[in-house]
Amino acid sequence: MPGNPLRIQYGTGPEQYAELTLDDERHDDVGAGPSGGAPVVVIIHGGYWRSAYTAELGRPAALDLTGRGYACWNLEYRRAGNGGGWPETFEDISAGIDALEPAARDHNLDLTRVTVLGHSAGGHLAVWAAGRRTAAVPVTAVVSQAGVLNLAEALELNLSDGAVRNFLGSSPEGEPARYRSADPMRRLPLRVPVIALHGDADSHVPLSQSAGFVQAAKDSGSPAELRMVPGDHFALITPGTPAWAAVVQAVAEASQVQ
Repeated sequence: MPGNPLRIQYGTGPEQYAELTLDDERHDDVGAGPSGGAPVVVIIHGGYWRSAYTAELGRPAALDLTGRGYACWNLEYRRAGNGGGWPETFEDISAGIDALEPAARDHNLDLTRVTVLGHSAGGHLAVWAAGRRTAAVPVTAVVSQAGVLNLAEALELNLSDGAVRNFLGSSPEGEPARYRSADPMRRLPLRVPVIALHGDADSHVPLSQSAGFVQAAKDSGSPAELRMVPGDHFALITPGTPAWAAVVQAVAEASQVQ
């Protein structure tokens, strides 16, 4: 059975930590890596990048996936309202994933299989992380759960009452380089596959966010796939739902990428 999460700081701030959840039992359906370690799933929660939403959103996923043989790294980060935004949130995502390197030595993690699982705004950050050009711990695959993957469109649609502008702290006209760096649509092509899941009853993030990104990724030569699943925005982070079963399947496929 999964043990209690181990809280590991990757920075000095109160929001700069990850919760590592492990299961000592062997799971032949997942399989150990070359080092004998478990494949890693980095979980990045959503909440439109606002400080009201925390890593608590990722804990049910971590508990379920750890029970299936993965090592789960539930990543907290500074958000708009508690020191995050541009560039702090992006610095935290990068540093938080790279902190897996020392953690792997202590906890026998397989860093040849690092899947980032991100929900909503966390899906945006997951795809952004996959586009890093230099990284101590490279991402090998992304599973996006109704990710906000087109910031220009999200800004135009005023999703969540101006969440994009609140997060980036400026307009595209005022800080064009900031938007170019932050928008997954502007970071294509990617070198890693992205599986984009989207609920057929999602009223929080429009389907165009996933569908538009996947089409742009394919056009750029990046491996990407859109999968529609039953349920609303939150079914994708609720173990026991059909949408969650689709997440489990996608993570299993992604974890085989090496």
